[in-house]
Amino acid sequence: MTDGVLMPEELDRIFRAEFGQAVATLIRVFGDIDLAEDAVQEAFVVAARTWPSRGLPPNPGGWITTTARRRAIDRLRREAQRDDRQAQAALLQEQTTGREEVGPVSDDQLRLIFTCCHPALAVETRVALTLRLLGGLTTAEIARAFLVSDSAMEQRLVRAKRKIRATHLPYRVPEEHELPERLRGVLAVVYLVFNEGYLPTAGGEVARADLCTEAIRLARLLAALMPDEPEVLGLLALLLLTEARRRARASAGALVTLPDQDRSRWDRELIAEGQELVRRCLRRNTPGPYQLQAAINAVHSDAPAWEATDWRQILTLYDQLAALARSPVVTLNRAVAVAEVEGPEAALAQLEGLALERSHLLHATRADLLGRLGRHDAAAAAYRRARELTDNEAERRFIDDQLDDLGPPGHTP
Repeated sequence: MTDGVLMPEELDRIFRAEFGQAVATLIRVFGDIDLAEDAVQEAFVVAARTWPSRGLPPNPGGWITTTARRRAIDRLRREAQRDDRQAQAALLQEQTTGREEVGPVSDDQLRLIFTCCHPALAVETRVALTLRLLGGLTTAEIARAFLVSDSAMEQRLVRAKRKIRATHLPYRVPEEHELPERLRGVLAVVYLVFNEGYLPTAGGEVARADLCTEAIRLARLLAALMPDEPEVLGLLALLLLTEARRRARASAGALVTLPDQDRSRWDRELIAEGQELVRRCLRRNTPGPYQLQAAINAVHSDAPAWEATDWRQILTLYDQLAALARSPVVTLNRAVAVAEVEGPEAALAQLEGLALERSHLLHATRADLLGRLGRHDAAAAAYRRARELTDNEAERRFIDDQLDDLGPPGHTP
C-alpha cells in the first residue's frame, strides 16, 4: 500500500502467497479442483476491483477464501437447479462440512502437494499442476517453462485434473509406510521447479526469479509441515544456498560462472540460513542426496574466492553422493571437483561414455577441460556442440565469448 492505494505489485504478492492456500481449502471442502480454482480466481478479480477503494482487509487470505467459498456455493446452487448431480453432491458436502474446522489451511496445502505429485501422473504434469494450483502461475507462464504452446499446456492441465477426478486419486498425505517413496517425488518436483528458474531451458533470461521464489516457498512450506524429515530440510538448504548466488550469476545480461562471480553480491542471509539447516541435518542422521548437495554448496559458500574452495572436501561429499545416487549428472558435477583436485586430464576420463550426449552441460564442461589442457581446437568443437544443444540465449552468448577467446582453428590463445 502507498498512501492508501493498493499497488499492483502488492496484489500480485498476495496472489502468490494466498492462491495455493485458498485453492487447497476449497478442494478439501468441495472435492472439485476446477470449482475451487475458478472460485479463487473470481475472488481475486473481486479483490482487484474493491480493495483499491475500500482498503486492504485485515486478513487478505481469509477474505479471499471466504469470498471464493461464497462464489463456489452460488455456482453449485445454480448448477444443482439444472439437475447436475455432481453439483448437488458438492453442495451437500459444503452444507455438512463447510462450517467445520478440519485442520489448518497448511494441512490442506500439504494434501494438495501430494495429490499434484501422485506417481500416477507423469513427472512434467506433476510440475505443471504444482505450479498452477499451489503457485498460481498462469498457463502461459507454465507453458513458457516447458517450451510448449499455451493451448498444449492448457490441454495437459485439463487432462491431469480429469485423471485425478476419474481415477479418484486420494486427496491426502500418504500413510507412513507410503511416505518415503511419495516424498521423494514431491521433493523432485520442487527441485525441478527451482532448476527451471535458476537455469531456464530457453529464452534470453539468465534466470527466472519467479520460479526460484516459488520453489523456495514450497520447500519452506514442506519444511514447516514436516520438520522431522531431514531430506526436506536438505532440499530447502540446497535451494537457499544456490539462490544466494543468483544475483552474482549475471552482469549486464551476461552469464557469469562460479569462478568469476563477485562474491560480495552473494546473499549472506540466505547463506547463513542454509548453512544452519545443513548443520542441523548433518548432526542427526546419515545424510541423503539433497543434504549432501546442500553440504557441497555450503562448502562453496564458505570460500571467499574460487581458489580458496576446499575441493577435497567437495570431492569427498561427491563420493558419498555417488554411492547413494549414482547418475550421469552426479558424475558430471563430480568431474569438476576431480579437475581441481587431480587435474583436467583425470576429469576428462570421468566424462568418457557418460550418457549425457544431448546435454549442453556435458559438452561445455568437456570444452573447458580441453581448453585447460591446451587442446583448443577440440575445445572449440565441444563448445559449438554445446551451443547447438541449448535454447537459452544467455548461455549461447556465454559460449560465443568462450569461442572468441579460443580464436580461429590452430590459434593458441
